[in-house]
Amino acid sequence: MTWRLVDTGPLDGPANMAVDEALLDGFDPGRSTPVLRLYGWSPPALSLGRFQDSSAVLDLDRCREDGVPVVRRITGGGVIYHADELTYAIVCAPRHLPPAATIKESFRHLTAFLLRFYGALGLDAAWAADISEEPSRLGERTPFCFAGREEFDVMIGGRKIGGNAQRRLRSAIFQHGSIPLVDRVEAGLMYMRERPADDTLRVASLAMLGVDAAPIDLNRLLGEAFGASLGITLATSGLTDWERKRSETLRVGKYAEYDWLRERDAS
Repeated sequence: MTWRLVDTGPLDGPANMAVDEALLDGFDPGRSTPVLRLYGWSPPALSLGRFQDSSAVLDLDRCREDGVPVVRRITGGGVIYHADELTYAIVCAPRHLPPAATIKESFRHLTAFLLRFYGALGLDAAWAADISEEPSRLGERTPFCFAGREEFDVMIGGRKIGGNAQRRLRSAIFQHGSIPLVDRVEAGLMYMRERPADDTLRVASLAMLGVDAAPIDLNRLLGEAFGASLGITLATSGLTDWERKRSETLRVGKYAEYDWLRERDAS
């Protein structure tokens, strides 16, 4: 099976979220080629989970004063500060994955490439569910993404690295996630209404773990790990004309709009 590999490079927050949604909007589960998108964020931005109350969790006045863009994702979860990271997005149908009895099992399939990627960097990565000393706390909701632990969050040395979230729509699966190059958690916490307990903020970044490879090389390794994990071939592709036009419409009419940001339900 062949998937599209779309590397859009770094974009601003509204543009990134618009491209993600455009790829999902244009995806036909029965006919479309599945997509792996790679991207980054410039300038740094904060993203809210789909159902979060923006003013309850973020100091929006400070965000505006500091010129930090705030966007809302089409997936759930807590606030993420996006800076110095690699980000991926996946758009596919259940038929493009190995058979999965549950949604959680499909999530395992779609995060397995991250374990392979970190392994290629010489890092010992595992899912939180396999190593957690407090399994009862897995899945607790937290306003700040990196203060929580989900079953298939990736852990290295007891620390969470990046975050991943999935959404299902019709017969399609959308998933995206982050791979931090440098730890910028403290920078993001400046904009939170409440700081999580320090003992929940056990996070890792590639720099912290001694990895200083160039982003272009990391993206190559990420693509190789993805292909090997799912047994597929990646074919480099740009956005289609329809996807470009749709993403621009979404960027201007939705993701850059303050009124939409304030809506708790982004559907």
